[in-house]
This record gives sequence, C-alpha cells and structure tokens, in this order.
Amino acid sequence: MNPMIDPRTLRFLGTGLARPECVLAGANGRLYASDWRGGVSVLEPDGSQWSVLAGDAGFELRPNGIALLPDGAFLVCHLGEASGGVFRLEAGGELRPFLLEVDGMALPPTNYAHLDHAGRTWITVSTRLVPRARGYRADHADGFIVLVDERGARIVADALGYTNECQVHPDGRRLFVNETFSRRLTAFDIGVDGSLSNRRTAAEFGDGTFPDGLAFDTDGDAWITSIVSNRVIRVRADGRQDVILEDSDPVHLATVESAYREGRMDRPHLDRTVSERLRNVSSLAFGGADLRTAYLGCLLGDNIACMPAPVAGFPPTHWRFDGPERPSTPAHDEK
Repeated sequence: MNPMIDPRTLRFLGTGLARPECVLAGANGRLYASDWRGGVSVLEPDGSQWSVLAGDAGFELRPNGIALLPDGAFLVCHLGEASGGVFRLEAGGELRPFLLEVDGMALPPTNYAHLDHAGRTWITVSTRLVPRARGYRADHADGFIVLVDERGARIVADALGYTNECQVHPDGRRLFVNETFSRRLTAFDIGVDGSLSNRRTAAEFGDGTFPDGLAFDTDGDAWITSIVSNRVIRVRADGRQDVILEDSDPVHLATVESAYREGRMDRPHLDRTVSERLRNVSSLAFGGADLRTAYLGCLLGDNIACMPAPVAGFPPTHWRFDGPERPSTPAHDEK
C-alpha cells in the first residue's frame, strides 16, 4: 500500500485560474488547464502563464474537458447550461465546431474528450437531463460515449451513470470510464472497428467517493480523483484500492453522502467545499521530467496542486506535442 500524502505538503502552481477542471501536462514542462472564461490556460515552466481564449463565437464557451492536438490546437468540450458540443480552438483564438451532433441528436452539455494513441477521439456526455444536477442520482443512467474516427462519429456505449473522464488503457485494447454517480470505474474491450463490448465493473467505490478524473501509470493501474472528498485513489489491476490523498471534512462529507443516498443531491453539494487546501479535485495528469509528479485540476480553486507520485505515469498521447506557440505579446498574459 502506498503511504498517504499529507495535503499540507502539496505545492500549487498558477494564479487566478478560472475553474481549471481539466489539467494536461507535456514533456516540455507546460501545463494546460481548461479556462472557464472561454479557452485554455497555459502555465509555462518559468512560472509565467497566458491563455488561449476564443474570440466572439456568438455564445459563451464553457470549457470542461480539453485535449491537445498535434498541431497545437485544442479540442474543447462545451459544458453549457443546456447545450454542448466539442470545438476546435486554434492558438490564435479562432473557434470552429468539431462535433455538434451524433446519431441525429444535438450533443447535450459535453464533459470530456480523450485523444488516444491510435488517433481516435473518445467523447463523454454525462447525462441528457437539463439541468445536469437531475442526473446526480444512483438510479439514473443516461450518459454515453462517442467515438470519432475515420468512419465518423457514433455512440459506442450508452446507459452510463453520469459518464465522466475516459481513457484507453496502456495496452490499447481496453477503454475505462468513470461513472460518477453510479460510483464505479467501468471497462470495455475495444474492437478493431472501435466498437465497445464486454462491459464490466473494474472497481466500485464506497461512501464519499464520486469518481471524476482518470489517468494510468506505467504499471497499468488507474488513478482516480474524487470530487467532494478530494480523494486520489490508485486502483490496482486486481481491484485493490489505495487512497493516496484525501482532504475532506467528515461532517460535510456525511451531509453530502446523506443527500446522495436520499436522492436529493444538487449543485450546492458540489459548489461548496470544506477542506484544508484542495477545492474539489476533478482531474489528474502525470508530468514532470520523469512523469512522477501528479498535477490536480479542480472545480472551485484558482490554481493547480501537485504532489510526488510513487510510480511514473503512462505518457499520454499529447506528451511530446509542442503545444501552441506563445504570442510575443499575449492578450491575456499574467506573471
């Protein structure tokens, strides 16, 4: 079992970030975080930061999950109040649709996009319900996964319990996805045509754990972040779970747990956090020179927490991508 990390030892990077829900790390030392103002924040190794923000798109872009592309552009998942979609955001701020509908249906508020090593894009939608809080129920499952490849876009898995981050396993043969309010990590086998089959539960989570973020280490183990409880959990291949980090208040956690079990969980239970240092941890990215630093995205904070990891992370698809070129005089530059 890995020893737990004391939240008081965490370091924090960045200042004034706007809902950095999703965090990515690159081999060049950069960090990227979703920016609720309408784009992506870039944290440079020298401590400076700047943002790629969408120009006037005719609507208010609300970035949730992001993916870095080989040419330095980003895929941005739009988590609007009633609308969604995935957009391509260029380094200069140009925004254009990547995917707005699938199987004849307009995409609802869209959660996450994952670019795998085969060049495919996997997209998750947590729920079709509006507002989304109606889906914060253990007995509701209408989330789904979309695959975009050379054949186009199509739903490849449905009836999921609030679909959150998904990742292709390092073996390339399996897709894992967090079902936040069904409180489980689910696995599928990936067919040669991208189809998903043999759905099974890889891990189930107990009181206070609401799985959101997902990453893999070089041992093939899954690392899970939990909203509300600010937990980071390492899930071994045999199903064993090691809690690596937790920053929560028992009384607050019990209140949220009671609301969840009684079917009355709502936005206020996510929009308020009672903790020492973390502010509703939602994602994890391995980075650093040896991929042994874990960076934590969050829903309510304005910076990125980081901590040492006992094992190296598996390099994500974007690991060697350069990312966008920094403008000589960024419009949204911060020191």
